This record gives sequence, structure tokens and C-alpha cells, in this order.
Amino acid sequence: MDLYERVERVEQHKTSGDPLAADVKISRVVPAGTGVDHIPIGPDGKPTNADAYHAELVKLEKALSWAADDGHGQQDAYEKIAKKRKERDELIQATRTAFLYTFVSTEMRDARVLYKYSMEPNPAYKPTNRTTAIFAKVKGFVWIDPAAEQIARVEGEVTGDITVGLFLAKINKGSHFMQERYEMLPGLWMPSFSQYDFDGRKFFSNISIHERTFYSQYRRIGAPKEALIAIRAELGMAVGNVADR
Repeated sequence: MDLYERVERVEQHKTSGDPLAADVKISRVVPAGTGVDHIPIGPDGKPTNADAYHAELVKLEKALSWAADDGHGQQDAYEKIAKKRKERDELIQATRTAFLYTFVSTEMRDARVLYKYSMEPNPAYKPTNRTTAIFAKVKGFVWIDPAAEQIARVEGEVTGDITVGLFLAKINKGSHFMQERYEMLPGLWMPSFSQYDFDGRKFFSNISIHERTFYSQYRRIGAPKEALIAIRAELGMAVGNVADR
């Protein structure tokens, strides 16, 4: 299994149109087998505190060491991950029939042709669960790179209030989301930017989420055994025979 680390810059804004971020967090994001570690770094990509950074790497080494083992706990954890991945793939697959796609135009992006399509809820679609029922209240546009057969961009708008989490939370009509995707490495299409502008309620309080995330510096780190070797080398530890476990 090929896994990739990346750098994330997450900006929190007070409103969707606010050009200045109220809070910014930059992290080195490393897959840790059964989870993901976010290690804080500065705007220059370097640790702001060497001791704290080292401590985070030590925690990551321990997580990868556990994930690289073959016990029952690891098997259970990977089964849960596989189940979530299957559910996500089924959700993506459902969008093929949950929406009606209409060709709008062609657009250029970095000398590549993109096909733009509108997407509207398909009135004939029958939701299979509470999550897929959300599709009836979303519309937007999707841009396809036909040469790569990949989604290059997607934008969506919530057209009706959506209840989530056993009715404990609600996303208001008018909320927006978008994501840009590029070929970050040969054959690897991943997000470069995402934006969420959601208003709603959680329990009995109003919530407002205006978040922009920039993704960069993707680098292959491999499965846990391979990643563990790299992190131990970065820590100056003896690599040992991790890959032979």
C-alpha cells in the first residue's frame, strides 16, 4: 500500500469573504498506519520548536511501530479502516447515479483542457442510506480532465437544510464547498486546495465554519513498515529489520 505524506496549511476565516485568516495552522501530515499524525511546522516548512518537533516524531515512531506489527489489535484496526474505505468508495460510486450531469463548456487549466459539467440531483435516484439522502439537497459543478480521466475540480452548494448525526446537527441551506485536484506526482491525483463555508447548528448552538486548506509537498512514505524505517532514520535511530517482520 502506497501512502504519501504532505504539508497542510489550514486557514480559519470569520466569514467566507474575509481575505484575512483568523487562525493559521501548518502541519507535516504523515500517515501512521491506522491514523494520521499532524506535526506542527512553521511557514518555512521547518520546526518552530526543535524539542517539540522531536517529541512528535517519537510519538509517530511509536505509532508506526505498533501499526507495523501483526497482532489482533492491528488486524481489527485495519479491518475498520477497510470498512470505512469501502463505505467511502460506495458513496463516491453513488454520485454517478445520484446526479444528472450536463456538459457546460471546456476550460483551460495549465495548458490542459477540462470539461465542465453541471450536476443536479437525479429525481429518479433512490437513496440507500441517510448519507446518500444528502445528495438530493446538493447541486454544483464538476470539472473533468479527460486526458487523465480524473476529477480536477468540484464545487457544491447545499440547496436545503441537512440534518446530520441523528438530528443533533444541521447544515444550513446556502453552505458551499469546493476542492481543486492536481497530478501531484506522476499518476497521483490529490487535492491541492479545499474550501468549506458551512453555517448551521450543533446541539443547541449556532456553528459557522469557514476553512481553507492548502495541500503541498506530497512525498511517498509507503506502508507502515517502510515509513517506520524512514522515521527512525530521521530520528537517528537504528533501523533494524523492520521490513522483515
